[in-house]
Amino acid sequence: MNRLNVSIGVCAYNEEANIGRLLESLQHQRCNRIEIAQIVVVSSAFHDRTDEIVESFRESDNRIELIKQPERRGKASAVNLFLKAGGGDVCILVSADTIPLDDAIEQLCLPFFEETVGMTGGHPIPVNDPLTFMGFVSHLIWQLAHEVSMIEPKLGEFVAFRNIVDKIPEDTAVDEASIEAKVREQEYDLRYVPEALIYNRGPDKVSDFIKRHRCNYTGHLYLKKTTGYKVSSMGSFRLLKLVARTLNLNWRSILWTPAAVVLEFYARILGTYDFYIKRKNIYIWDIASSTKVVTKGDHDEN
Repeated sequence: MNRLNVSIGVCAYNEEANIGRLLESLQHQRCNRIEIAQIVVVSSAFHDRTDEIVESFRESDNRIELIKQPERRGKASAVNLFLKAGGGDVCILVSADTIPLDDAIEQLCLPFFEETVGMTGGHPIPVNDPLTFMGFVSHLIWQLAHEVSMIEPKLGEFVAFRNIVDKIPEDTAVDEASIEAKVREQEYDLRYVPEALIYNRGPDKVSDFIKRHRCNYTGHLYLKKTTGYKVSSMGSFRLLKLVARTLNLNWRSILWTPAAVVLEFYARILGTYDFYIKRKNIYIWDIASSTKVVTKGDHDEN
């Protein structure tokens, strides 16, 4: 295989603040060994200008497709619409509130020239100000995700996979992990690609952080129960060891690292309570509004 055809999927729900920047970034990717054949935006029950912005891009770029989902049924439902439409050798899921670097798509796809690789994940870089508490928490969490993935891939936010997944359960709150499970079932390898950089924004509010991580942990417990698949970041002892390695001798690190650990484990306790006591599986998330605007300039200023 000399060249890969790639289909990109973007699941959007009220993403007018960032969808234009994301589409511009996808249009201007540097590609040598891959070809971006499709950019499919699945817009669910929009209440803003998301569809209008996508339509304006589609007028000048026939690779862009818009699928309108009248009712919001969770991200996994939107992912399945993309999987049905995607015709490339490789499918890529890009979160609508992110911006990939100019060569990120190709970097993410290069491992697929190895026949054993079935799924890859990129390296999210938060644009939050690390001098604020929640900015520090976002940088710490994603640094830990990077460290975990260097040992055993845990793929999320920006993933690619061979076009071998027809659909995922629509009641999953962790779509990327559900795809991981499907790929591993077919005995393909996972590959973390730290060179595939993508900007994102972590929560600026403690309430948004807890909301997101609580749902995530509940979703991972549900995935483990229904499929037996466990993502690499589930191991609390491993995370604590990595936290100790990242601790620096400055006042922010000394004071804020333990506070970040408490927040993460509090969210996990709530997720455990939701799953085992309340028997809930929240797969239609409340939106974390503070994560919705991402610009590359934000990161540059940090």
